[in-house]
Amino acid sequence: MEAVKTKHKKSIWGWVGYDMGNSVFSTTVMAGFFPLFFKSYWSQGTDAAMSTARLGLGVSLASLMVALAAPVLGSLSDAAGLKRPLLLSFALFGALMTALLAFIPAGGWAWAVLAYGAAVLGFYGGNVFYDALLPGLAPSGQRDGISGLGYAMGYLSGGLVFGLNVAMVQWPSSFGFSGTAEAVQASFLVAAACWAAAAWICYRLVPEPPARTGGPWAFKQSWAELARLWAELRCHRPVWMFLIAYWLYIDVVDTLVVMAVDYGMSLGFESGDLIKALLMVQLIGFPSAILVSKAGQKWGVRRAIFVCLAVYAFVCLWAVGLKEQWEFFLLAGLIGLVQGGVQALSRSYYADLIPAEKAGEFFGFYNMLGKFATILGPAMIALVGLSARALLPEGVGGAHLASRIGFASLLLPLLAGAYIFYRSQPVAET
Repeated sequence: MEAVKTKHKKSIWGWVGYDMGNSVFSTTVMAGFFPLFFKSYWSQGTDAAMSTARLGLGVSLASLMVALAAPVLGSLSDAAGLKRPLLLSFALFGALMTALLAFIPAGGWAWAVLAYGAAVLGFYGGNVFYDALLPGLAPSGQRDGISGLGYAMGYLSGGLVFGLNVAMVQWPSSFGFSGTAEAVQASFLVAAACWAAAAWICYRLVPEPPARTGGPWAFKQSWAELARLWAELRCHRPVWMFLIAYWLYIDVVDTLVVMAVDYGMSLGFESGDLIKALLMVQLIGFPSAILVSKAGQKWGVRRAIFVCLAVYAFVCLWAVGLKEQWEFFLLAGLIGLVQGGVQALSRSYYADLIPAEKAGEFFGFYNMLGKFATILGPAMIALVGLSARALLPEGVGGAHLASRIGFASLLLPLLAGAYIFYRSQPVAET
């Protein structure tokens, strides 16, 4: 009996460990150094709007590929029992593309976009199978805590490694680097190594749930299963209403992660201050993800999610009139308090709504909607901002105001998602 408990704990920590590894990529590469390095190194001398368009196109295409493929991949993983192998394959591919970033020379923006887009494809694709492993780890009453632990440890590891990478960039000679560029390139290699190691640990320690059907490659059957699932989803009002609500409000969560640095730079904040704010989000997010998850267990998951969404609405409103450095740090702290919590609670809430034996395909839809939101959020900021820029006078003042108007548009999907979530039928709270 004791051996079974020990093995179960290893499985949980193997699952949590993957969050710790891929969080290094999302923090160091996605939110931190890649946006800065892309503008200053690979697109040096290029108009800022053009460099942003190049980057946005690459990320959007990668996210679109995952969004379209996620349900089929999820159905296939359930039918053939391939969650762990597919997770490992996507993660190693993403880690390899991340490492490739370290070898792309200055001015190679096209190669940087391709490598980064491929890395994002591996990141989001791997998360389809990672999330689908959660229902098999524990009964529904324990999933909130495990999901929160995954996000919390991800914030901790992401913050610690990001802190090391920030130190490398701030004092490159102390680490044996010739300059800032070489330190950033080394940071890409560190992120790739952490991600690959975490994927291998998860593959080794987390058991594969039983396959629903035989056959190693039930690809044709997966399409039939996908059509059946779509019909089944329409009969489960709580599931499809939550998916719509999640699609809308997670748009804001993901967009803030991707666009925070770009927004701060557009308002004239120093890159060093922006990096420090990101580091603060990670360090605050570690204990907060656990605390918010516990609050969800005590007071109800739905109530806790609503509190998180209210904080995001406050952040978006304040950010529109953001002027001082201390305000940016305050808003970063507020995001750190709720970001991990709303992600963890949404994942566990959805896991309680769906049948465990169909977790892969149901989480395929879950991830598909999340990735479509990642496509729409930055595009909405860009289109609204560009439209406002065309109507405003030339000069720095007009550019700043256009950025603020574009950022304010995030309130629309946030409020719409909160309303639909309010109207959806709640699950029984535990």
